[in-house]
Amino acid sequence: MAGCAGLGGGDEDAGPAAVTVPGDATCDVCGMVISKHPGPSSEVFYEGQTPNGHANPARFDSTWEAFQFDDEHEDWTRSSFYVTDYSTVDYEIRTDGGQRLISRHVEASSFAPAESVTFVAGSSVVGTMGADLLAFTEESDAESFRSEHGGELVTLDAVTPTLISQLGK
Repeated sequence: MAGCAGLGGGDEDAGPAAVTVPGDATCDVCGMVISKHPGPSSEVFYEGQTPNGHANPARFDSTWEAFQFDDEHEDWTRSSFYVTDYSTVDYEIRTDGGQRLISRHVEASSFAPAESVTFVAGSSVVGTMGADLLAFTEESDAESFRSEHGGELVTLDAVTPTLISQLGK
């Protein structure tokens, strides 16, 4: 993921701040209404672009889809990449149809810059699009979640196309 280096969110070159995902917003990869389904959300701002014909940011109902979209648009200039921060929200895990699903959070305050989190990849807890990357700004929260639900701890630089291809199942 050559495009993942240099993400916005640093003090000096901070890109746009995270925004609340509108209730009727759809995922820019799969087209599902984001607020109607469980799991992590992501939003990515691109300079001078209109993702799928709408104003920034590009919006996603899974973290892995955001990385997939970003990789496919590596010629676009990314200014900010935000992911749901499960360290800062009161999340719930519920069982539905034999799957353990984590709650969705779409408020601007629930997002953190992707470069500031530790991800739990491929745990037994899934989102709308299956196995995903669940983000925590507190590494100890990520470690605790992994201890209870499995998965692998990864940082942004370890999120590769190979890892993304293993998620969503």
